[in-house]
Amino acid sequence: MSTLHEPRPYMDKAVPEAWEAASTFATAVSEAASQRGLTPAESELVKVRASQLNGCVFCLDLHSRQARRAGVNQQVLDVLPAWRESTLFSDRERALLAIAEAATRLPLDAAVNAELAQARNTLAEEEFAAAEWVAAAINMFNRVSILSEHRVRPRDSEGKLS
Repeated sequence: MSTLHEPRPYMDKAVPEAWEAASTFATAVSEAASQRGLTPAESELVKVRASQLNGCVFCLDLHSRQARRAGVNQQVLDVLPAWRESTLFSDRERALLAIAEAATRLPLDAAVNAELAQARNTLAEEEFAAAEWVAAAINMFNRVSILSEHRVRPRDSEGKLS
């Protein structure tokens, strides 16, 4: 049985007006999150964690680079899948990561709701909602990239295409 299949169309190329609207949406979410107190590094942590859970290699490649540019150190990115077991994350980062996971792993259960209640005690209402918007947006982009089978091209240690 062959595992080869016809390549699927890139959603962004096949329906560019939808991609343009999605890009405009992402810009609005990013600006709103920033205006409500999320730093670029915090938003990138949310994006990387959701992309890890979704297995979106394209978004992981992109947002890991953007996280490093925003000041997230490599060690934090290395241990991100085990953030609950690490002392490297602040209470605020833990709250943001709980939101990222909840938005990605729907439906919400009692344990997730308890973790979100703790996050709500850590973040202001607008910060909490902004983090949810960041998580919702990256989940949409993860799905676009996965369905389109966007490929990751090799890069050097500076992130330049090799």
